[in-house]
Amino acid sequence: MLHIVLVAPEIPHNAGAAGRLALATASRLHLVKPLGFSLDDKHVRRTGLDYWKDVDLHVWENFEELKAAADPSARFWYLSTKTTRAHWDADFKDGDYLVFGCETRGLPEAVVQAAGDHGLRIPMVEGGTRSLNLSTAIAITLYEAVRQRSCS
Repeated sequence: MLHIVLVAPEIPHNAGAAGRLALATASRLHLVKPLGFSLDDKHVRRTGLDYWKDVDLHVWENFEELKAAADPSARFWYLSTKTTRAHWDADFKDGDYLVFGCETRGLPEAVVQAAGDHGLRIPMVEGGTRSLNLSTAIAITLYEAVRQRSCS
């Protein structure tokens, strides 16, 4: 199983889309507070469609609580535009956590710097755009992890 982690997500559509991606890949979705929306929000339910009730969802008060509950051997990968290692250069394994920051700010810079080789970025053409939509970034990274696991 892979884990999708959204730290302080702000847009309900992205959480709903992440839930659908989690279901499609038998992954677990983790939402780390504060959330910029209610989980009862009609936009979360609309994007997640009738699947939302089936999402393997865990909500955490903070990131430290999630890390403390994770298997000690679990690896965390931090996605950011502020790193240089491409997501396809990671060696994804079962049990990995794919960590994404909020839509407007991403992950805190200190977290990204501390990630070292576990900081990943999705390559983009220079000057094309600052970043990708959060649910798009999740899909790209998650399906690379799925691809690697199915080929090993």
